[in-house]
Amino acid sequence: MKSHIFTAILYKEDYMYIAECPEVGTVDQGEKIEQAIAGLKEATRLYLEEFPRLGYSTKHESK
Repeated sequence: MKSHIFTAILYKEDYMYIAECPEVGTVDQGEKIEQAIAGLKEATRLYLEEFPRLGYSTKHESK
C-alpha cells in the first residue's frame, strides 16, 4: 500500500484549534491542537475511503 503525505494547516479561532487538509478539503477542530489533528486524520481517512481520487487509497488491495 502506498503512503501519502498531506498538508495540515492549523490555526486558532477563539477557543478552538482548526485543522485543514487543503489537498483533500477536509477540516476538523478541537480544544487542543492534538484533538484537531487527530480529528483531521480521521476525517481525511474516511473521506478517502468513500471518495478515492488521484490514486489515494486507505484500503489494502488483494491480489
